[in-house]
Amino acid sequence: MPLEQLFDNLWTQYIVESPDAKEIYDLFVAHGEIVVNDHIAIRTFDDARVNIKVLGRFFEDLGYKECGEYNFAVKKLYAKHYEHTNDETKPKIFISELITSEFSPFVQDTVKKLIDSIPRTKLNSSELLYSGTLWGELDYDVYQKLLSESEYAAWLYVFGFRANHFTVFLNYMTKLKSVEEVNKFIKANGYKLNSSGGEIKGTTADLLEQSSTMANEVKVKFKQGTYSVLNSYYEFARRYPKPDGKLYQGFVAASADKIFESTDVTTK
Repeated sequence: MPLEQLFDNLWTQYIVESPDAKEIYDLFVAHGEIVVNDHIAIRTFDDARVNIKVLGRFFEDLGYKECGEYNFAVKKLYAKHYEHTNDETKPKIFISELITSEFSPFVQDTVKKLIDSIPRTKLNSSELLYSGTLWGELDYDVYQKLLSESEYAAWLYVFGFRANHFTVFLNYMTKLKSVEEVNKFIKANGYKLNSSGGEIKGTTADLLEQSSTMANEVKVKFKQGTYSVLNSYYEFARRYPKPDGKLYQGFVAASADKIFESTDVTTK
């Protein structure tokens, strides 16, 4: 599958599930801004059949290379980011995985059953990246049990494989030039920002400033009935130059840790 088609498929699925992102995208365009994507974030489990190495390979086959790695001890997550080898305009890919061995037998057993139910043809195809849930009917009791241990695990159970979020690259903006201005614009149009650790995560000294909306609510059908669940969000990032004059392309773990909480029901 060509890279642009893969991105289009991820974006199309994302805005269907996250209408707030499309609305904000359209607001930026109407404001006269050029909206460029900085990175796409994807969540997965550390199971050898669907872990970072597996999902990352789909992008490596399309011209990407593995770059930084990040640890999130409290949330029990590990992540890597990928950059295109010869085109800096292509969005970076940030893939994180749940370290299942650090959770209860219930979480470990549940995750194994979920992955066991994925058709082999999907596991070997880049279509896996936007295939959603492949494990049949959802159980609200299972969701609640997962949620009690990990918001991340519960989110993956309900939404499966898809872009968790896209990110506006603010360096291309010409009117809303700072994260502060973007945040004011977002709030003025009625959207709520993630305030965990402050509305702006990171500083100029970190060479990266980020903010994000809170995830939108969607109705999800479980076997016990339909419930509202927090889905995905829209992120905004501004990058600053390193001493050599080139823009910093990595991520700041402390900031990313707070961005994860955009889907946390306890910060809703």
